[in-house]
Amino acid sequence: MAKKDEAPGCLELVRAFVNTYAVDLGTDELDTRGAWHRWLVNRGLLPAGARLPTEPERQRALALREALRGLLGAHNGLEPEAGAPALLAGAADRAKLTLRFEPDGSGRLEPTATGFDAALGRIVAAAYQAQSDGTWPRLKTCHDETCRWSFYDSSKNGSRTWCNMDVCGNRCKVRLFRARALS
Repeated sequence: MAKKDEAPGCLELVRAFVNTYAVDLGTDELDTRGAWHRWLVNRGLLPAGARLPTEPERQRALALREALRGLLGAHNGLEPEAGAPALLAGAADRAKLTLRFEPDGSGRLEPTATGFDAALGRIVAAAYQAQSDGTWPRLKTCHDETCRWSFYDSSKNGSRTWCNMDVCGNRCKVRLFRARALS
């Protein structure tokens, strides 16, 4: 994805996490426990020497990723899954997110749990921080159901619909044109 689609600040972590699965290609960067471990280490969410996550832990991460994808789709007019908020709340509970204050008085959520739960907690905390700073509604998933790539809408009025107008936008417009022509 182009640099313009990167989200500001900690919200980029959420965007990168959601985009570990490419719906259109069917490729998953978290397809194994080892791949999930590497992803977390590469982003500084786990120390290199940390144990591999268990398969149930990896499955919780995949469920959280899809819950976030659904919530980001709601920013683009799609219907989120009803259980998405509960999945985020469960991850926050397991991470034992706690409000911490900096010397300048600014606050942030920080996991007090360790390991895998703390890593997922940092992703949830990034989503919460984005809600607090107003950037959350600008993180969206592509409206094209065959894509669902996450992108940051930096357009002036926040009305961007597709991750890439030349690909997904055009594809959608062609489908609509053909459907009208056939009816």
